[in-house]
Amino acid sequence: MSSVTIERVIDKKGLKAFIQLHYDLYKGNQYDAPNLYSDELHTLSKDKNSAFEFCEAEYFLAYRDGKLVGRVAAIINHRYNEQWQRPCVRFGWLDLIDDAEVMKALLTAVEDYGREKGMKEIIGPLGFTDMDPEGMLTDGFDQLGTMATLYNYPYYPKLMEQMPGYEKDNDYVEYKVFVPKEGMPDKMKRVAELCMSRYNLHVKKLKKEDIYGPKKYGHRVFEVINKTFGHLYGYSEMSKKQMDEYVDMYFKFIDLEMLCIIEDWNTPEHDCIGVGITIPSLSRALQKCRNGRLWPFGWWHLIKALKFKKTDIVDCLLIGILPEYRSKGANALLFYDLIPIYQKYGFKWGETHVEMETNGKVQSQWGYFDNEQHKRRRCYKKSLVSEPTHEAE
Repeated sequence: MSSVTIERVIDKKGLKAFIQLHYDLYKGNQYDAPNLYSDELHTLSKDKNSAFEFCEAEYFLAYRDGKLVGRVAAIINHRYNEQWQRPCVRFGWLDLIDDAEVMKALLTAVEDYGREKGMKEIIGPLGFTDMDPEGMLTDGFDQLGTMATLYNYPYYPKLMEQMPGYEKDNDYVEYKVFVPKEGMPDKMKRVAELCMSRYNLHVKKLKKEDIYGPKKYGHRVFEVINKTFGHLYGYSEMSKKQMDEYVDMYFKFIDLEMLCIIEDWNTPEHDCIGVGITIPSLSRALQKCRNGRLWPFGWWHLIKALKFKKTDIVDCLLIGILPEYRSKGANALLFYDLIPIYQKYGFKWGETHVEMETNGKVQSQWGYFDNEQHKRRRCYKKSLVSEPTHEAE
């Protein structure tokens, strides 16, 4: 009989324990970049996260001898399931000690929840939407994590390999892209300048008043992301309410100099066709926020990274070019604008966001620069078309 018990989170005390476990499990880890506690609370709160317009979720805690030893979220994104005709339950926020029994108990809780809801498959790790961290790290455990991705210990994928029925669903790769010490790659410069002269595509630098102004550039940015990522694994289209949320989330702290918009001046409204949202890396600053809190001194470390650029690394949070403009060199134009800014601030390399291993078109843009594929992560799947094992307590 299993010595692991599973409890469903039913109140604020349980949710607090759910969030706190990650900070306790990774305390002092030199690679993990933990999210702020307030951000985690917002994302996981059903009355705050706009993704609950089309998602439902339950959170589970694993205990052994009264001690908390694991956690997992069970999520159903109805919009994604309908769009892709894939009745699946997602597992996310998976954290646990090095114990196969704990892993099995946590995944079984999600599987049983999925079956209760009529789901035919379990997939993950995934969040509510593509804007949440996704994929279990399988290579690159000695590399610094980012605020937009998950970090996990090497034993996680080893435990997954022991779980019956689970197999690879999708792999992601990440790159370290080195900033030229001076100037910029000749080929990229030629392509970018041709892009402007031949195709009449141009860089737009935003001011604060542009974000919420008549042209609503804040929303236009995320409309491009919707169109760019709409065909990718795990993606579900953002709603207007979500866009409102992300505009407030991103634009309240990013340096607009490090944001690049590409416009098509052949269109009457100068349509936004590409976007690059980049920020100084907050990984080291987040590590100094004790238990993910801004107080007493966490806020200072974040401000130092954001305002004074006290880091060697730039995080490429969101890079998106509409498909019909990629062959015209719009990606090159994006970095034609951003590279001089990175050089001014002394950034040595950029961290890309997760990219599907099969997405050669996206990965080809890093060919302009010296680069290194330094991380890999995986999403798993398992069929649920079988008899349930047991109910979560």
